[in-house]
Amino acid sequence: MERPCSIAYNEGAREFSMAESRKGHVMRVVSLNVGVPRTIHDRGREVTTGIFKEPVEEPVMLRRLNLDGDRQADLEVHGGRNKALYAYPSEHYQFWRKEFPEMTLPWGMFGENLTTEGLKEEDSCIGDQYRIGQAVVMVTQPRLPCYKLGIRFGRDDIVKRFLASGRSGIYFSVAEEGLVNAGDPIARIQRDESRVSVADINRAYVSGDDIPLLRRIVQLEMLPPGMRNYFVEQLSSFQD
Repeated sequence: MERPCSIAYNEGAREFSMAESRKGHVMRVVSLNVGVPRTIHDRGREVTTGIFKEPVEEPVMLRRLNLDGDRQADLEVHGGRNKALYAYPSEHYQFWRKEFPEMTLPWGMFGENLTTEGLKEEDSCIGDQYRIGQAVVMVTQPRLPCYKLGIRFGRDDIVKRFLASGRSGIYFSVAEEGLVNAGDPIARIQRDESRVSVADINRAYVSGDDIPLLRRIVQLEMLPPGMRNYFVEQLSSFQD
């Protein structure tokens, strides 16, 4: 993992949570979205991507690696046990619609499986467990976008703007398989004692200069090895 260059963490990324937290903290699935990889033409090249998701109305089985009917194209950076499910807060769409007023942004635009209400990066900690429908999932990491998000949006600047915004969404592993559906409640059933939030990870990844936070992050047993190793290297750079 390489640290992004020329990205300033948006202080509004901290402030947006304050306004949203004044609303009721009911958590639920707004939209359930799935899709299979498709090959598209982008600037003279063929790219296969699973970022295109469409809402579905029926319950879908969430399994250890993904939802039934959902697939990822590049399993080295998407999918797998630590990224079996991706949720993106519906509250963030208001921000992006103001950023890109000329665009139509339907649910699933960010490639998320779950468009959610009330589930926030600053309140969701690595290792926290939630029940969604019949399934139980565990928070593993934020989403670090690749160039395919730029393809989905048709603009090159979205990746840096996405990172700087702090509005990353949340990846989950699956602890218990089960059916999930739009409208299902989301309930936290276990808090991880480390209390390092997805928002903390975002801030450390973009800014990288909060040594006490880096020390807490590298001790997270539930953080996927690739991401933890990245922060180990960041911390080592300050100690050399």
